Amino acid sequence: MTVHFIGAGPGAADLITLRGRDLIASCPICLYAGSLVPEALLAHCPPGAKIVNTAPLSLDQIIEEIAAAHAEGKDVARLHSGDLSVWSAMGEQLRRLRALDIPYDVTPGVPSFAAAAATLCAELTLPGVVQSVVLTRTSGRATSMPEGETLENFARTGAVLAIHLSVHVLPQVVEELTPHYGADCPVAVVWRASWPDERVVRATLGTLETAIGEEMERTALILVGRSIGAEEFDESRLYAGDYDRRYRPVGTEPRFPGTGPE
Repeated sequence: MTVHFIGAGPGAADLITLRGRDLIASCPICLYAGSLVPEALLAHCPPGAKIVNTAPLSLDQIIEEIAAAHAEGKDVARLHSGDLSVWSAMGEQLRRLRALDIPYDVTPGVPSFAAAAATLCAELTLPGVVQSVVLTRTSGRATSMPEGETLENFARTGAVLAIHLSVHVLPQVVEELTPHYGADCPVAVVWRASWPDERVVRATLGTLETAIGEEMERTALILVGRSIGAEEFDESRLYAGDYDRRYRPVGTEPRFPGTGPE
């Protein structure tokens, strides 16, 4: 028996890995975060599967469901939205399972920031502009931010910020970022990236609050950085004709002789 923690992706039912889909289809029990995981994914469950929406359950109740499945020797598909490596509440479940000696594994999923960037058709790291992306959030009722992990501190780096769970405090976000990025810095807010009702607002830090108005639902991602919508940037050396690569040797004395295509 194994509990398969599966990143269910950002919203679109087809943005799930083949491994994740196949694991769902193989498990007689499925626990899914119903507030964020699309119900269309449940169509992959096998006939007769026990399907449990964990949105109204406490951590203790979720572990009770898993322990019962373990006692019956039945595999569990545990679906969380996006990717499990950030803000998934997976860590606390794994700790409980280790204490109970219940086997588990983890299958990654498409994170929401990647889905939002895809919606914008944007490469967030552009040569000569920015080469780092910071995934962060502001303090909330469920989890506070550690000391030092502030928007101002991250803004000092000039990196692209992918700010989650924070559109409801948008005035605070704008106030803290503007001194470091400037009022003309490009911003995009994407609501429910990849869902059928996805919405996008493009603006600058200086115009963002006016552009959004009163639409401040929590299921939004704020992207801030000079690479968003940029046209003035260097071309990567990766595909430059004179760049000597292992699979494209250049010149009479390449760095990797004899490794080009057959």
